[in-house]
Amino acid sequence: MADNIQRQEIVPPTLSGARFDQAASDLFPEYSRSRLQSWIKSGELTLNGGSARPKDKVAPGDELGLDATLKPEGDWLAESIPLDIVFEDDDILVLNKPAGLVVHPGAGNPAGTLLNALLAHNPGQENLPRAGIVHRLDRETSGLMVVAKSLTAHSNLVAQLQARDVHREYDAVVLGVPTGGGTVDEPIGRHPRQRVKMAVAQIGGKEAITHYRMVKRFAHHCHIRCFLETGRTHQIRVHMAHINYPLIGDPLYAGRPKLPKGASERLISALREFPRQALHARKLELEHPVTGDTLSWEVPLPDDMKALLAILAEEDRG
Repeated sequence: MADNIQRQEIVPPTLSGARFDQAASDLFPEYSRSRLQSWIKSGELTLNGGSARPKDKVAPGDELGLDATLKPEGDWLAESIPLDIVFEDDDILVLNKPAGLVVHPGAGNPAGTLLNALLAHNPGQENLPRAGIVHRLDRETSGLMVVAKSLTAHSNLVAQLQARDVHREYDAVVLGVPTGGGTVDEPIGRHPRQRVKMAVAQIGGKEAITHYRMVKRFAHHCHIRCFLETGRTHQIRVHMAHINYPLIGDPLYAGRPKLPKGASERLISALREFPRQALHARKLELEHPVTGDTLSWEVPLPDDMKALLAILAEEDRG
């Protein structure tokens, strides 16, 4: 099974002087760099109607044309892994991802991922870019994700995400008690020394905006709700740590668990043993890529976060 794809994109002023392959990566972000490179070499991805070398420079107003056949992008294997499906039709699938499930195969996680599960659920996913995955959640973040099941849906969802038209809300439990809600508007880029981390980066970082508000205050912690305008890697984790309210259970950005003075043994144990960053994608709202209807889904907090909040509440009463 193969799908044909035809698209054109115009080079904006911001990409003036960029290499052809770099511009293609920016203008067609839903496809992998290796796939774009292969299309450039085969002539399926053209510059102003003709073939060009990957290193050729582009100018504002140039047209990148894509007329290609999608074939399986990787040698991924289908695996029978249970999926908590919230909604599904011919074009999209919405699921509630559990904490601990990696979204896409990579170094150290060649199998056992959401992508492998999607291939077992619907074999046709293999012909879509990244098997229809248009956005990700960190391995230890739970909650809602949308996956494309058709090429039309894939292109439309990518466009909605780029235009910031997809509404996403997250619940988090943080250390510290902010005086109120607020907005963190700080660019995010790769950490200069620790490559597994992201960081606020004034030079070279990409725009990142997180809004947050209080849900419930506790003596030394807070249950907050975050609203994303952008979707940078680790965005909520980086932004909340940057303003000194790191997520509970996040060793990468919060360091070792910080224990409040006078905490009960039960609370100390809960904080030390919480198995992941306390972050859950609770709500997802978007326009259906084919019907145009506005659709919205919500899922409750998982049991581990409910239990943590219950202990924090009991500590306050105690």
